[in-house]
Amino acid sequence: MSSKLSLVLCGCGSRSRTYSKIAMSLNDQFEIIAGADPVASRVDAIRKTSNNPDFKSYSSAEELLDQPKMADLMIIATQDHYHFEPAKKALELGYHLLLEKPAAQSINEIKELAELAKKYDRKIVLCFVLRYTDFYAKVKEIVDSGKLGNIVSIRAHEGVDAYHQAHSFVRGHWAKSTDSTPMIIAKCSHDTDIIAWLMDSPCKSVSSIGGISHFSEKHAPEGATDRCTDGCPHAETCLYSALRYTTDRERWLNMVYPDPTKKRETQEVIEWLKISPWGRCVYKCDNDVVDHQQVLMEFENGASATLSMTAFDCGRTLEIYGTKASLRGGDAIKEQFDTDLLIRDHYNGEIEKITLPDLTESEYAGHGGGDYGLITALSDIINGNNTSSASLIENSISGHLIGFTAEQSRIQDGIKIPL
Repeated sequence: MSSKLSLVLCGCGSRSRTYSKIAMSLNDQFEIIAGADPVASRVDAIRKTSNNPDFKSYSSAEELLDQPKMADLMIIATQDHYHFEPAKKALELGYHLLLEKPAAQSINEIKELAELAKKYDRKIVLCFVLRYTDFYAKVKEIVDSGKLGNIVSIRAHEGVDAYHQAHSFVRGHWAKSTDSTPMIIAKCSHDTDIIAWLMDSPCKSVSSIGGISHFSEKHAPEGATDRCTDGCPHAETCLYSALRYTTDRERWLNMVYPDPTKKRETQEVIEWLKISPWGRCVYKCDNDVVDHQQVLMEFENGASATLSMTAFDCGRTLEIYGTKASLRGGDAIKEQFDTDLLIRDHYNGEIEKITLPDLTESEYAGHGGGDYGLITALSDIINGNNTSSASLIENSISGHLIGFTAEQSRIQDGIKIPL
């Protein structure tokens, strides 16, 4: 490889634009060669970011993958259901991969990609960006140091945020599991990956329950219209009003609006909402993914873990209970104690507070700095350095396996209690 890591992008949506901006901010460490997307304006946004006069544009993944290898690494940031086939072809062409999570739509496909990476001597780095945050890196360091003793149990919680749920998992790309992946994979594969990474022991059993508690037609307020733009009497007061895309929820619009580079007028957005999936009433969509789910895991080392996901909270919280000490951290701890981590020693009851440095303005803050951390680590990982904790596909199968198994358990609906 050249001293710069050269990139091509398969899919030029929000994720690719984020990674590209970070890559090009890192003092000539990367160069962007080409991009492919059916939406020309998205490719043009990458072209502008690349500052490369020889940038090549393609209108589809297939067109890009029909070309000979033209860079060191391909970023695959297509929708969930279209990761596997482009990844296979890219490996055959000789690319290393930065592959958006989840790696594929089944555990068998994920294992096949891992085998192909080994066959072609290529690296697949999965976009489990939480591993690259200061917070989770510190937690991993503490766990591996033995300070907590042996892990007995882990409790993880993810609050998706109600508007985020509506945007992505009711109206959006991940609303139907058949078109993407189940919620526990699409959203919480980050969390199952972190649990498996911290536990460092094979998971031997998984059970799960969950469902749609709120986002269905029976919860629609009286008189609600099919679209928020149809004169709905609740448009000004509804938490999920699509009209909020023109005011305080504009950042979500940036991820899905057809032309991400264009200055938008309010009326233009409203006209788009009249025909867009994101203009629909959240109580009258065709969504089938859950808005709450609980997962219980048992590991071969005798430890257990739980993961709670709900649309009706915001942020992640983590608790780890060890034989020597316990650890608590995350958004809820930060809000309550103004620190990132609390460690309680079982012997003397002393509590240690750990406060991590705030992200500087020069560091990209997305996903708690994980987006920035992933891209800054990428060259080292591809060159074979510091790979033990990296999100290489062979290091990340366990978290995927937990998620897919949890969804199977949820569908089976548990053991019923006789009434």
